[in-house]
Amino acid sequence: MESNLSRLFTRAGLCACSLLGAGYVHATEPCGGLDECRVLVEINATDGDIGFHWLADAEGLVANEIRDPSGQRVFANAAQGPLRQHTITETFGESSEPVCRPWLADDPDDEVVTLPQFVHRFPAGSYRFRGVDADGESVFGRTALTYWLPAAPRNVAYSGGVITWDAGVSLGACATRDQLWGLVADGVLPIHPMNVPVASWEVVLELEDGSQRTFQVRLPARGNRAQMSVTVPAEFLSSVAPDTPAKIEVGAIGGQLAIGDDDNATFTELVGLCLNRRDGCPEPD
Repeated sequence: MESNLSRLFTRAGLCACSLLGAGYVHATEPCGGLDECRVLVEINATDGDIGFHWLADAEGLVANEIRDPSGQRVFANAAQGPLRQHTITETFGESSEPVCRPWLADDPDDEVVTLPQFVHRFPAGSYRFRGVDADGESVFGRTALTYWLPAAPRNVAYSGGVITWDAGVSLGACATRDQLWGLVADGVLPIHPMNVPVASWEVVLELEDGSQRTFQVRLPARGNRAQMSVTVPAEFLSSVAPDTPAKIEVGAIGGQLAIGDDDNATFTELVGLCLNRRDGCPEPD
């Protein structure tokens, strides 16, 4: 039986194969008839997991969908009831993030998706976005998913309110530097991560006290590669209670020199921090 969502897109006209012409460009803002669209790959190099992320933004929509380079629908949603009357604008989400190595799984039944398997599941190329407004009119956009994956930051450290790190050479737990050369030789990756330009560094200090408070900043990397440190504001640290557990994530946000920021991101974590230590932070559960 055809779903309500499928019927909505069918009524709005145009089959998926005719949404856009051949070829693609990397575009996020604007994105055809949408204000913004993007797809990207995010890797946690410490935990060894990998995910597919997306975002679409346009005014007055009641439904949207994304199709991969082959025309297969990978995501669709539709507003219902009062939300349909109110309409939607920004839609974003991320896939589950299975580990990329069997030995990283907590349970033998946990899903494992290696980097080559992920590339096969989410192929590089033009991802086509389509939104439908309350009158059944369609707006279209497209953006590129690439596998220019930046290397994971190394040697993340914290001392005296200062977070430091070094440029990376691998994807951490997902693949060593030598294994990545093999993936490049086999055509799985277009370029070794250590050769992917870093457009910016994203730094997140997250309190693990249930407050969901964070300090977060994104720094430009190009033209200032020597700056691989961030000083956490004293105002933030002074507001943190003694013996507060915390963690730090430092992400490399990739870019292609020809097209600018690519948005693919590889993060490294530093866990087990104890801020404003007095008696010592409680042991994690």
